[in-house]
Amino acid sequence: MRWYGKLLGFIAGWLLLRHPAGGVLGALIGHAFDADWFRPKKYDPYKVLGLSADASEAEIDRAYRRLITQYHPDRLGGVAEDLRRQAEEKAREINAAYDAIRKLRSKP
Repeated sequence: MRWYGKLLGFIAGWLLLRHPAGGVLGALIGHAFDADWFRPKKYDPYKVLGLSADASEAEIDRAYRRLITQYHPDRLGGVAEDLRRQAEEKAREINAAYDAIRKLRSKP
């Protein structure tokens, strides 16, 4: 675990605000940078389907079918509207991941 962001943030906060509270604020900001809160996450379509990158075509198809039947909004006719909306978002995410995997695998 990185620690230097907290230390540098503490020192910079103390010096800029000239108060111990500035050091605490700086340490919190340094912790955020150390924990990569501001770095965008890399999109992994295999993770959405719960697979590894070396999964076979059959495993990909099975995982896709299993997840899309579980989260398809048409199967959730009698549930609350917010749950249906969440299922629609998850189904869109599953379809996008499946399409992304297909594109990755079709490239020569």
